[in-house]
Amino acid sequence: MRILKAIIFDVDGTLAATEETHRKAFNVAFKEFNVPYQWSVSEYIELLNISGGKERILKFLQEKKFIAPENENLRDYTLKLHQRKSEIYREKLIDGHIGLRNGVERLINEARDKGITMAIATSTSTANVETVLKSALGEDALSYFETLVSCDLVADKKPSPAVYQYALANLGLKPENCIVLEDTSNGNRAALSAGIKTVITTHPLTVDEDFTGTSLVIDQLGEPEKHFAVSSGNSYGADYVDVDLLEKIVSAESSEPRISEPGQHDGMQSDLEQPRLSATAG
Repeated sequence: MRILKAIIFDVDGTLAATEETHRKAFNVAFKEFNVPYQWSVSEYIELLNISGGKERILKFLQEKKFIAPENENLRDYTLKLHQRKSEIYREKLIDGHIGLRNGVERLINEARDKGITMAIATSTSTANVETVLKSALGEDALSYFETLVSCDLVADKKPSPAVYQYALANLGLKPENCIVLEDTSNGNRAALSAGIKTVITTHPLTVDEDFTGTSLVIDQLGEPEKHFAVSSGNSYGADYVDVDLLEKIVSAESSEPRISEPGQHDGMQSDLEQPRLSATAG
């Protein structure tokens, strides 16, 4: 019988509803740098298919045939632009422009009470994660997690399984004893490729993505008084995600986790956003 020993969280869009804050920070940075573009919500949804904020900016500017001021190398220009964007993003977090998604704090507290190990595996930077956690949960929040694997440690972006493989190695656990909470198709594919079962909490920016292979697709973790809505998978009669539900999913006899095949989609409503560059989610 498979026993749940660890819950591994993604951050952007999973722990916290950060994606809209990221989009706005990109736009503020563009304005400061006199880049003549502003990303709309619909445009940003498409751009999220490119994992990593620096990669996202660079590909967009290349497609627009943008020429950096004084013919500066576009990659160097992108790095400076993204650095400023990250500063703006963290300023917004500190100012209280973000919060944890429904059910996240309750699940974290329950896992701590029951001795379930927790970890973070994300494509965003360690600085961004620290700001999110400390702003939402207090100065001791980082101590809740056994390991934090970010783009500062792993450059390969989701859907590469590298970030989850690194987390498993740090935890010293087998994939069958863990479960991943994610919000994107790329994140789902990454975890499944690492052999870990997944639960997906969608939001408006990912609701139409492909989540084939996941164990459960819902619109939020939910609360006892605010139930989740199930798009696909088995919720075992539960109305919100707790340790008991995650244990049932992990212990269930099923086929091995598998990555999604192109062209298959689950849709639902939500509670809510060359030389390789080291990747970040935003």
